[in-house]
Amino acid sequence: MLRLPRLRFLIPDSARQAAAMAAEGGPTTMLVAGGTDLYPNLKRRQFATDTLVGLTHLRELHEVRGEASSGFEVGACVTLSAASRHHELHAGYAEAAGLVSSPPLRNAGTIGGNLCVDTRCNYYNQTQEWRQAAGYCLKKDGDICLVAPSSPRCWAVSSSDTAPMAIALGATVVLAGTDQERELPVSALYRDDGIDYLAKQAWEVITALRLPPADGLRTAYVKLRRRGSIDFPIAGCAVALRMEGDLVESARVVLSAVASHPLEVHAADQLLTGARLDDETIAAAAEAAAKPAKPLDNADLDYFWRKRMVRVVVEEALRKAAAR
Repeated sequence: MLRLPRLRFLIPDSARQAAAMAAEGGPTTMLVAGGTDLYPNLKRRQFATDTLVGLTHLRELHEVRGEASSGFEVGACVTLSAASRHHELHAGYAEAAGLVSSPPLRNAGTIGGNLCVDTRCNYYNQTQEWRQAAGYCLKKDGDICLVAPSSPRCWAVSSSDTAPMAIALGATVVLAGTDQERELPVSALYRDDGIDYLAKQAWEVITALRLPPADGLRTAYVKLRRRGSIDFPIAGCAVALRMEGDLVESARVVLSAVASHPLEVHAADQLLTGARLDDETIAAAAEAAAKPAKPLDNADLDYFWRKRMVRVVVEEALRKAAAR
């Protein structure tokens, strides 16, 4: 049985105090909400952590404010289950939240936590004993990427389901620091780096996700995984379309699990904009989306097959969004 290391658990009075505690603690201190990803990683000793700063008791992080016509501010500790059942949130965002992991974990996991979920790799997400026997990777204790040994960087995969949908919607996050708050587009929250994958300070606390007004936007999220529940995505597609009849006024297509960050596919966006959304256009957009997708042998199932399946999930997401 894998056990958590001995930890000190701090209970702040506010998000800003949580940021101050995390900043003071340094690299061995981490923020935690639902912990559905963090706790298993701690059990496998993927982090050298001795202190956790809890967030789930902060009531203001559990609120959903706003309405469809003006947009929503969703507290970062709103559970994925609650977000998936909210009848006024964008259909695609609720869909993405409802496809994360399994029902029990969605009851604990939070929307802020899913935005920050650690990148994954077959060589990284293993027990300490397995990694010691096989050789440590660049992301934890090693000096080379075992997926691409000649590469100077880590290729661990971004596996958030809700981040691509939030980016497609043009959502922003509110970050609480030690002395001030700032707002950041979700698209700017990520770096294309398997190790340093978040473009925020480690101590900054995501307090809310701000979703824009629905305003006729048609959205969908399609996820491919080995099993129908529990598993992380091995390919996924978030789509947000603004339609005028059967013509596309604007489009955003964002992929999950094919890079170290949620991958925005601007070529597909440009191809769709101004076009009639027929079978030919959908196929062309799916082909354009698949080109920059670069799955590697660091996640479930064969990466050549995953590359081909990108076209399939993009086509399905476009058809689903258009039908709404």
